[in-house]
Amino acid sequence: MNTILFDTEANWKNLLPLTFTRPICEIRIGALTIKQKWEKWLKTNCSYFTEGYLQKKYPLVAANENLFINSTVCPTDKLVEAILKLKLNQTLVNNSEHIAFVCTSVDIDKLDTFEKIEFNSQLLIIKNVWDIFQKNGEAMQLDLEILCVNRKSQPLSNSVTVIGDKNLVFLEEGAKAEACILNTTTGPIYLDKGSEIMEGSVVRGPFVLGEHSTLKLSTKIYGATTIGPHCKVGGEVNNSVIFGYSNKAHDGFLGNSVIAEWCNLGADTNNSNLKNNYSNVKLYNYFNKKQIDTGLQFCGLIMGDYSKTSINTMFNTGTVVGVGANIFGGGFPPTLIPSFSWGGAGGFEDYELNKLFETCERVYERRALKFSDVDRDILNNVKA
Repeated sequence: MNTILFDTEANWKNLLPLTFTRPICEIRIGALTIKQKWEKWLKTNCSYFTEGYLQKKYPLVAANENLFINSTVCPTDKLVEAILKLKLNQTLVNNSEHIAFVCTSVDIDKLDTFEKIEFNSQLLIIKNVWDIFQKNGEAMQLDLEILCVNRKSQPLSNSVTVIGDKNLVFLEEGAKAEACILNTTTGPIYLDKGSEIMEGSVVRGPFVLGEHSTLKLSTKIYGATTIGPHCKVGGEVNNSVIFGYSNKAHDGFLGNSVIAEWCNLGADTNNSNLKNNYSNVKLYNYFNKKQIDTGLQFCGLIMGDYSKTSINTMFNTGTVVGVGANIFGGGFPPTLIPSFSWGGAGGFEDYELNKLFETCERVYERRALKFSDVDRDILNNVKA
């Protein structure tokens, strides 16, 4: 059946700034994006029902009969089983939220007329930005079960020390690790195609290193951490998710954080992930337009696409950085840095789009990619 992953406006806004430039299902959690998970579980291709200005890059493909799945939800055995039983004009609901439904159009305003089927089993659902690192270990376990089942890992070098079960280390074709320490007693370690862990690095699972990504010399990783494709990472990282195409190539601490795509954290950039008084961390929420209590003691940095920091940048606990920001200078900048900001603790001015576009063109070229007019249009819409 034709499958469409749908965003509601409330869910999409609740996951800003990460969703300014993508539908919810393009968020990476575990080893895969939410879209990739559904495509593997259902053995199909999925399209998008999302914000209008994103649809040119992330198009909707409709058919005579369509299966819509809430893009905040990750697949599990029980959920997939329930979804595959749905018939036309039936909707699967959980706590009054529509999880999946089958219809003949893309008019989701008629959902209240559908037959409701309650789904009472536990969901792996991403409603808040901090869910991405909080639930990363759970998502990783589900992903690796489907990625590694009935498959054999590439051989591990004799120079690698494994603490725990060696069978929980999986190397895809072309992945390399030398003279490092891998600890699987706290979870599995997965190295995707062409990735590399350099000498002296110490990794505690669960951990995923994306395709053609690199852990640089003497990197320290605590799980549950995901580094997406085409990243370079060094220093110390704890329970964080980097979507892909972003670099944290030097020393500095990143903890309980989410970094989107095309970001660069300069040398010795650090974030705080715990307040000195051990109270809950508050985080700016774009949907509510105010700081909200995360209920977490540990919560660090949330950074949207195309944002960058200079050397020695310091972030307070619970900092949110929008899209296309450039942060530099001494001291701690505020805990909300709006999109297209240029500056730091001493104040900000607008980062002109034409200058940002020039930088994006150069960064894309380094990856043998092209920064397209569609990408420009998306950023123009974010700026508007």
